[in-house]
Amino acid sequence: MLPLAASRQLTGDEFRHLTGLLREHTGIALGPGKEALVASRLDKRVRQLGLGGYADYISLLRDSHDEVELHRMIDLLTTNETFFFREPRHFEYLSAVIVPQRQPGRVLRMWSAASSTGEEAYTAAMVLAESLPAAQWEILGSDISTEVVETARRALYPIEAAGKIPPPLLRRYCLRGREEYEGLLTVSRQLRERVQFHCLNLMEDIRRLGSFDVIFLRNVMIYFDLPTKRDLVDRMQDVLVPGGHLIIGSSESLNAIPSRLRMVEPSIYRLEGAGGA
Repeated sequence: MLPLAASRQLTGDEFRHLTGLLREHTGIALGPGKEALVASRLDKRVRQLGLGGYADYISLLRDSHDEVELHRMIDLLTTNETFFFREPRHFEYLSAVIVPQRQPGRVLRMWSAASSTGEEAYTAAMVLAESLPAAQWEILGSDISTEVVETARRALYPIEAAGKIPPPLLRRYCLRGREEYEGLLTVSRQLRERVQFHCLNLMEDIRRLGSFDVIFLRNVMIYFDLPTKRDLVDRMQDVLVPGGHLIIGSSESLNAIPSRLRMVEPSIYRLEGAGGA
């Protein structure tokens, strides 16, 4: 019989091994004080595999070089909380400032760089669809978790998610599920056709994605140490068009991070240079 959850302890060495693997592969740094979070998210998986404890799980990951299980661990440990119209000021700015300032004739490209289950990208899609013809904008959503990327592609959400969406946009861009989809809502096809989702590690070479007029990188850097933040911001500005915008979480800041980005208001930054979004 497997040990009871209460008796399964995560030692300091085990915590350091697991968080070291997470940091090595994702850049995410979970420091002391996160032991309970790591244990709670991995305990069920350890049991599913029939292992005696976290030491056996570490051996599976490190010694057996099990890439599939490594990605499963990353899925379990990465935070994916999100909802429609989270931090609404950012979407107001997208509509009131970025869209009117865009260069006429160019397709406005947006990147939701930690898109989780897709609500952020689809919220932006609603905002852009209100102002621009479909052929003049596109959105890329990416996340390190394969599980949440699949959820984003399905675009099925609990009906309770509708409470965060303004009623006019809800009527225009969302559909209520019926029969086997009772209790769910989905995003309309016209929006889904303009949004693509990919599994992507932000530590990878992001230049292959092309350039963007606006990047949402919200509530991500809080999990990185300062050197990783500096490296990420440096690479982010390299894929912004001149005059493009980087938008981070309202609790985040680029203080102490040298860059060519100028803050236009808290959590919203514009890349210095000629041209505009």
